[in-house]
Amino acid sequence: MKKILKIAFFVIVIGLIAIQFFNRPDKTSTTEIAPGHITKVMNVPANVESILKRSCYDCHSDHTVWPWYSSVAPVSWLVADDVVKGRKKMNFSQWDKLSDAKKEARLNEICEEIKADEMPLPPYLILHGDAKLSQADKDILCNWAETEMKKLEDAAEEK
Repeated sequence: MKKILKIAFFVIVIGLIAIQFFNRPDKTSTTEIAPGHITKVMNVPANVESILKRSCYDCHSDHTVWPWYSSVAPVSWLVADDVVKGRKKMNFSQWDKLSDAKKEARLNEICEEIKADEMPLPPYLILHGDAKLSQADKDILCNWAETEMKKLEDAAEEK
């Protein structure tokens, strides 16, 4: 029995080492603030931007800070998949590509999801405790989102 456990352990270790060399995920990131970034196309106060950077940008912008464990398979695959899905759902770096109706919907979703504690994702918070939103953070983001939604509604009515 001990021999089988040793062999199984050895096979698992060799397997984990081997997968480090295959299927490495794309870990794109930039420090450049593009012209289409939300901070360039909407009024984003410094306190709101600070919260977004701390709690949202890793998955919902092109400004992902890739932690050390995002280089270790199979965890790297999970992290990269979360970032790809997050950017696809909403990317603050490409805010200008959304129609006003979609911007309004995304702003509404921001407020709904943070109030329901759906964002940031609970698994993300395990290793990124600083990303946890306090009630004050949630209030700041929701008040900002509601103000910006109102501006979008008013602009649509003027057209």
